Amino acid sequence: MHVSSPGLRPPTPWWWPLLSLNFFMADMQAGIGPFLGVFLLAHGWQSGAIGTVMTIGGVAGMLMTAPVGALVDATRHKKLCIIVPGVCTVLASGLVLVSQGPALVTLSQIATGIAGAAIGPAVTGLTLGLVRQAGFNRQLGRNQAFNHAGNVAGAGLSGLLGWQFGFAAVFWLAVAFAILSIASVLLIPGDAIDHDAARGLHHEGAVQDRVSGLSVLVDSRPLLILAAALFAFHLGNAAMLPIYGLAVVASGQGDPAGFVAITIVVAQAVMILASLVAMRLVDQRGYWLVMLVSFVVLPFRGFLAAHLITHWGVYPVQILDGIGAGLQSVAVPGLVARILDGTGRVNVGQGAVMTAQGIGAALSPAIGGWIAQEIGYPAMFLTLGSCALGSVALWLGFAPLLREACAGDADAARGPAAALVP
Repeated sequence: MHVSSPGLRPPTPWWWPLLSLNFFMADMQAGIGPFLGVFLLAHGWQSGAIGTVMTIGGVAGMLMTAPVGALVDATRHKKLCIIVPGVCTVLASGLVLVSQGPALVTLSQIATGIAGAAIGPAVTGLTLGLVRQAGFNRQLGRNQAFNHAGNVAGAGLSGLLGWQFGFAAVFWLAVAFAILSIASVLLIPGDAIDHDAARGLHHEGAVQDRVSGLSVLVDSRPLLILAAALFAFHLGNAAMLPIYGLAVVASGQGDPAGFVAITIVVAQAVMILASLVAMRLVDQRGYWLVMLVSFVVLPFRGFLAAHLITHWGVYPVQILDGIGAGLQSVAVPGLVARILDGTGRVNVGQGAVMTAQGIGAALSPAIGGWIAQEIGYPAMFLTLGSCALGSVALWLGFAPLLREACAGDADAARGPAAALVP
């Protein structure tokens, strides 16, 4: 791919298809997932059972993230790795509308978890193959801004359609987004993808770019610390949104579909700005500070959620969610790619870190659901919010090692290959 001048926007036929993929895949990947809690609550399910079935789906997805990352590293059919699981996610969501029996709902969540786990590493690998390491941070920021915008659009339309026509309309909206996502993937030229760069190799056959063994994942202390910090964060964070929606709806202060849509729209709108800010902060200050800020916001979010179980409390609670998640959506994949650069194991590393996140996220709804059922929602929010204190302690305790692993971010972002990204 030739670029005549770093200051000029290059002719990149994949530019808008990649951004539109990130926009439309948001609702395709979610299906009716964000509305599942209130949908099952309306059909007689208890909060503990709802949390448990979400956990089962999360565990299924968690078990698949590392194998899927290895597949993305090895395969030259990265576009297919996005299309197939996306279609499966939508179909699995549709099963819940057919029957709300425990067995079928559980199977649906398992399928959704597995398919959802495949899409993230596939899009990350595809992006890295298109822009290379030096352009990765900037493109991640743009990808995530469009992804969060897609979540805003999908959630807003889902809330409106769900209110007017019921939850079946939410499913059909996900189908429409899936079709547009597939069209976007197909518009990305296959020959624009550098499959060696997509797995963290710079030049095929170069001595310094031999594919490392999988032991590189456990030998990298920065990667292990990152995984542990993300586990603690997601243990507290994952259940906040769905259970906050349950808490407010259960108190009779909101329409189920409409209120859940508001919780998503507020957070995702903030994530758009946060992801763009993260892109700039990584260039200027590196990953360490960005990750620290993302961890710190969760305890404050838990405190506010415990004391603001009202229809208007969604705004401060979800603004904090948008800040933390928006920063991490850019910083986490970028940091993993930096740590494993040159190993040829970037995407399996992404999958390994997502596994750690997935374990925490999978346990979170069950823990939160049962705590809420036994001792109430306020105690549950305070308990979940305190989990991030472990993340902060790890990040500060190993600061010198982590700062060294993050060194060179700004230099890499300003490298010549960064000109590939407008």
